[in-house]
Amino acid sequence: MTRVLLTGFEPFGGEAVNPSWQAVSLVAAGPPPGVQVTAARLSCVFGTALDELAAAVEQADPDLVLCVGQAGGRTGISVERVAINVDDARIPDNAGRQPVDEPVVAGGPAAYFAALPVKACVAAVRAAGIPASVSQTAGTFVCNHVFYGLAHLTATRRPALRGGFVHVPYAPEQVVDRAEPSLPIDTVARALRAVITAAVTTREDLRVAEGATH
Repeated sequence: MTRVLLTGFEPFGGEAVNPSWQAVSLVAAGPPPGVQVTAARLSCVFGTALDELAAAVEQADPDLVLCVGQAGGRTGISVERVAINVDDARIPDNAGRQPVDEPVVAGGPAAYFAALPVKACVAAVRAAGIPASVSQTAGTFVCNHVFYGLAHLTATRRPALRGGFVHVPYAPEQVVDRAEPSLPIDTVARALRAVITAAVTTREDLRVAEGATH
């Protein structure tokens, strides 16, 4: 059995739910065949989220870590390609912290690429009939903070560990009063299962164009 750690976030920004945690919980309750899934909910708080992630990795001792976060406004599943070493918060986190132009890890590299076959993961989600794309930016809020922290953890302490980050759209219940794209939580869970399966079974990524012009 491949051991997979899935993380989602608590609600933030005044929302009552966070679709990342809702979908992660569904996957943990019904994982893909041959995979043992442990789920952990992270605080939407700079610093604290990395401590929680490190503790979850220590406890689960996974082969693969897939962190998941909410990206309101995106229309489909986004598999992130790169994490950057900067915290630049447009809004405060859930503890009221709002770092501006601060490193995630002082002295760390400017960026890390995901240790996932990102294009194969996107293809697997599309094959399941769900919109997906490679994303070139995970933002500069707590999602990127966790993504970078995970990559730095693997680079410095657990070199055999593979992992990456997936952003998901709003849940329908979050957008009943505004015109924003959303995906049902069970659809997001199906997408995450596809990502996990592709990540577990694929070592060499697809060589197809998934770049961006802007």
